[in-house]
Amino acid sequence: MAKVRSATVIGIEARLVEVEVDVSSGMPSFQIVGLPDAAVQEARERVRSAIKNSQFSFPARRITVNLAPASLKKTGSDFDLAIALGILKASKQIDFDQEHSKIFLGELSLSGELKPVRGVLSIAHFLSKSNQSFQLILPKANAKEAALFENPSVFGLRSLVHACAFLEGKEVVEKESVLQCDFSQKLDFALDLKDVKGQKRGKRALQVCAAGGHHLLMMGPPGAGKTMLAKALASILPVPSLEEAIEITKIHSIAGLSEHNAPLITHRPFRSPHHTISDVALIGGGQWPKPGEISLAHHGVLFLDEVLEFKRNALEALREPLEWGRITISRANMAVTFPARFILVAACNPCPCGFFGDSKKHCTCSYQQIIRYRNKLSGPIMDRIDLQIEIPRLDFEEMVSENSDYSSSEVREKIEAVRELQKERFKKEQISLNAEMNPRQIKKYCVAENEAVKLLKDAVERLDFSARAYHRTLKVARTIADLEGKEHIQEHHVAEAIQYRMLDKKRLEY
Repeated sequence: MAKVRSATVIGIEARLVEVEVDVSSGMPSFQIVGLPDAAVQEARERVRSAIKNSQFSFPARRITVNLAPASLKKTGSDFDLAIALGILKASKQIDFDQEHSKIFLGELSLSGELKPVRGVLSIAHFLSKSNQSFQLILPKANAKEAALFENPSVFGLRSLVHACAFLEGKEVVEKESVLQCDFSQKLDFALDLKDVKGQKRGKRALQVCAAGGHHLLMMGPPGAGKTMLAKALASILPVPSLEEAIEITKIHSIAGLSEHNAPLITHRPFRSPHHTISDVALIGGGQWPKPGEISLAHHGVLFLDEVLEFKRNALEALREPLEWGRITISRANMAVTFPARFILVAACNPCPCGFFGDSKKHCTCSYQQIIRYRNKLSGPIMDRIDLQIEIPRLDFEEMVSENSDYSSSEVREKIEAVRELQKERFKKEQISLNAEMNPRQIKKYCVAENEAVKLLKDAVERLDFSARAYHRTLKVARTIADLEGKEHIQEHHVAEAIQYRMLDKKRLEY
């Protein structure tokens, strides 16, 4: 018998797995039990060849590998190294201390080389929160990704032979030094806010959107600048904190999108999926659930260009994450919750031809076509979008103008100050942005003056605001007041917030 420890990732959280190997007399066989998936079952051939090609003997005996706990589904190739070492230990070809503090991860090639695996940061983060000291032994390519914490101690190895020599004390392997994350590096964006000509109303909406974490919908004719405004949003968002960067990187690591040379993602993600995307690719899923685009956009921006061209099922699936900042995917085998706290930015044309309401070109669409086109974005989804604005066509003077209101760096400094204000306000709550407030928190923190309350009451009665629209208007007004440094919500703050919901009203009137 031999026992070694490994780990696996369920959702974005890690779980320890004990690899028990029994080599006994009987007909030669190699069985892996403990709810393994196809990738784990295929480890039998990888491990067999790796052991032989590493100048060891593969035992011609009955080999049983149990991955405990047996009730937990095991996926991926993470257990190859642990299984191989367990077999060599049980067959007395190598000898090392079977300490519970050693955690083995890694995929084996047929030649015995160690290949990188996914989800290493989630495992290292899980181990770092334990009071016990751990040693994490894994492929060299994953070493920097795991070396973000003092605990565990990370050792990057090249092959099965290298791992055996290290465990038996025949070769010294230096512990990977803890990576020092630099968030002060110069930010470089492809598009600056000053590159966007005109569109002062759109730029103002971007500031409110970035400051409070609110969702934004832009509607306008082709070429008005909707896509440029959306891309410029990334340049005014604050640099993520260390905790946010770890969460972002964990999700990208599980999806296999993290870079081994830059193990920590220090910028906010900007995801822009094509409108032909399926609902599973957008929200996540599969037989063994994996994160989708909304989770890959966690703490960043999800940009849906031509949102009315997306499939109805995919858009309706956004209801839960827009409301709660997470998505729960349930399958027969398991239920997994992925974080999805993103800023949604959607852009669309006002009609199929794109020129309804345009000052220069005539719209050729019928009334029924416009209604059918706009109804692709349902009322419940529109209700969850805080800022809804029209982006008009630019005239010639605006297009050739050299005047620039402000740069992204100037706006970003203001956004950072407003977010720090919110962080201080919500330090006793489990939120950090105005957009995340629940009704109880709205009542506590969104204190409005009498004139503002009266205006909001008139808007609810005349514009038929739902309870959700009322709460979201208050949250936007709170952010506008924060941008002005005001403690209480004033009348003009509410007036501006109401203007940002007029597109939903117009949608119902057409």
